[in-house]
Amino acid sequence: MKVLIKGGRLLDPASNTDGERDVLVDGATIAAVGPNIEPPGDAKVVDASGLWVMPGLIDMHVHLREPGQEYKENIATGTLAAAAGGFTTVCCMANTDPVNDTPAVTEFILKKALKEGSARVLPVGAVSKGLEGKELAEMGEMQAAGTIAASDDGRSVMDVRLMRRALEYARGLDLLIISHPEDHNLTRHGVIHEGEVSTRLGLDGMPAQAEEIAVARELSLLELTRGRLHFAHVSTRGAVQAIKRAKDRGLAATAEVTPHHFTLTHEATAAYDPDFKMNPPLRPEEDIKALKEGLADGTIDAIATDHAPHAPWEKEVEFVYAPFGVVGLETALAVTMRLVDEGVLELLDAVKKLTSGPAKILGIDAGRLSEGAVADIVLFDPGKSWVVDPEAFLSKGKNSAFKGMTLKGAVALTLFEGNPVFDPEGLVS
Repeated sequence: MKVLIKGGRLLDPASNTDGERDVLVDGATIAAVGPNIEPPGDAKVVDASGLWVMPGLIDMHVHLREPGQEYKENIATGTLAAAAGGFTTVCCMANTDPVNDTPAVTEFILKKALKEGSARVLPVGAVSKGLEGKELAEMGEMQAAGTIAASDDGRSVMDVRLMRRALEYARGLDLLIISHPEDHNLTRHGVIHEGEVSTRLGLDGMPAQAEEIAVARELSLLELTRGRLHFAHVSTRGAVQAIKRAKDRGLAATAEVTPHHFTLTHEATAAYDPDFKMNPPLRPEEDIKALKEGLADGTIDAIATDHAPHAPWEKEVEFVYAPFGVVGLETALAVTMRLVDEGVLELLDAVKKLTSGPAKILGIDAGRLSEGAVADIVLFDPGKSWVVDPEAFLSKGKNSAFKGMTLKGAVALTLFEGNPVFDPEGLVS
C-alpha cells in the first residue's frame, strides 16, 4: 500500500527538521520526504493540514503482562493501546509469569507480538533468575533470542556483587542494563512518598533517599565496570543531580522519567485513591521541578510510561493493599506536550524524548522520518482537547492517574510499518 501524507508539519528530531513536508510511504518503508511530492496514481492521499507528523513513538518501559497475567493486559491489547497513544515500539519488562529469564519466554513474546501486535515489541530479559536477585540469568542466551536489554524492574538488585557481575557480563555483550533504583530496606511497607502527606494520611512512607542511595551505588559500580546503565523512572532531585554529575564525568549513564512523575505531586494521594499509588511514588513539587530541569538540560534522555495495567478489582481495595502501578500509553504524548506549553522543552526536544532519544539508548534504527526508514509514523492533532476517560482506553487497564483531566492534543493516525493500526477518523482505512 502507498500512502502520501500531505501538508503536515514534520517534526523529526533525528534530522532537526521542523517544517511543512510531505511523506510518501511505500509498503513498510518511507520512500520520500520533501515539499510538494506528487502522489503516485495508486497512492492513498492523507490531508495532514493542521496536523503534526512525527516518527512513531518509542516507549522504553511497559508491562504487557503476557505470559501469565493476561487478565490485566496482553500483547494484543497492550500494543493496541500503544498504537492509540502513537507508540510503534515498546520494550516490555521481564516480570511476567513465568519471568522472562529464558530464551523460551523471549521467543514466546516475540512470536505472539508478530502474530497479534499492533506495535513492535522488544522484550527486556531479567538480570537475575526469577527476579530473585540471587543468581544471574542467562543474559547472553536471551539476547541471542531477541532481548533488547536486561532488568529486574519492579525490584532492585540488592546484592551489590551480583549487580557488579551483571554490568560486567552485559558489557561483554554490549547489552544495556536497566536499573530499578530502590533500596528496599528503606521502602519496606511504604506506599507513598515519605513526607508531610504520608504523615497527615497515616501511611507508611518511601523516602527519596531509597532511590538516591541506589542511584549512587549503581553509578559507583558503573564507574568500576564501564558498562552501559539506564535508570528507570527517576523521580527525585538527588537522583537527577547524581546522574548529571556522572554524565559530566563521562559515564555511560542514561535516564528516563514518566509523565505522572513530572506532572503530579504526592498531594494527589490525599484522597486515598489507589490509582495514584505507584513505585516510585509521586514526590513533592521540588522534585518535579528537578525532573523538569533534568529534561531541559539533557540529564534525562527519555520519557517512558511505565505502563502497568491492573484489573479493576485489584485496585478497588484499601490503598495499602492495592498494587503499585498506573497505565500511561494512551495519555503520554498529550501530557508531554504540556511541557512545551509550560516552556520547559522546545517542541522538537519534547518529541526527541519520545523518539530518537530512546532509539539512541536502545541502539535501534527507529524514531526517524527519512527516506529508507521504516514507515512508523504518527499524526497528531495539536488543537484537539479531550477529557481522559479510562473506560474508553483500548488497554485492559483503566488505572490512570490522569482520569478526568482535560488534555490538549490527540493522535489522529498511527502507521506501523506502513499499516494503519490506529485510525479513528478513517484517514487511511
